[in-house]
Amino acid sequence: MGQIKVNECIKNGKKIEGLYVIEPTVHRDARGYFVETYNKNDFEAAGLKMNFVQDNQSKSTKGVLRGLHYQKQFPQGKLVRVLSGSVYDVAVDLRSGSETFGMWYGVELTDENMKQFYIPEGFAHGFMVLSDEAVFAYKCTDFYHPGDEGGLMWNDPEIGVEWPMDIEPLLSEKDKVQPNFKDTFRF
Repeated sequence: MGQIKVNECIKNGKKIEGLYVIEPTVHRDARGYFVETYNKNDFEAAGLKMNFVQDNQSKSTKGVLRGLHYQKQFPQGKLVRVLSGSVYDVAVDLRSGSETFGMWYGVELTDENMKQFYIPEGFAHGFMVLSDEAVFAYKCTDFYHPGDEGGLMWNDPEIGVEWPMDIEPLLSEKDKVQPNFKDTFRF
């Protein structure tokens, strides 16, 4: 029943290996819509063979910026989507030896466009809420391990994420004091 469209993420002419924007088929009629948000067979047919072990969900208000977070010893791949509202979602390549090490890619995810973003292991991840509120959901390829989370400053000029901001972001206390990229990773 499903079928998905898988789009590679290209930044500055370079393909960011393993990073994908996924568009599921949405069946709409006068009653509303139906969509398969994940079908293992469809994903595998598209060459995406990840094994998800945990689902997470958060609700945030306009201007909340969560991230940029990553896992140190137990990296997680994440399939992220928005159930309600709109967010700008960002992934930063932290894989040493990668041709796109240190590069970021961003995509707007909304309850209308129903796009999903697959962020593989070895990336930092963050998002900013653009709508009055947003419900955000994601599947993970590894379990959460307390004490294993790392972070980078959301506005680090070395990374240069172009957040679509018209207001000052609302940050957690830990996200206000994350280290910069050059102080954490070696080129």
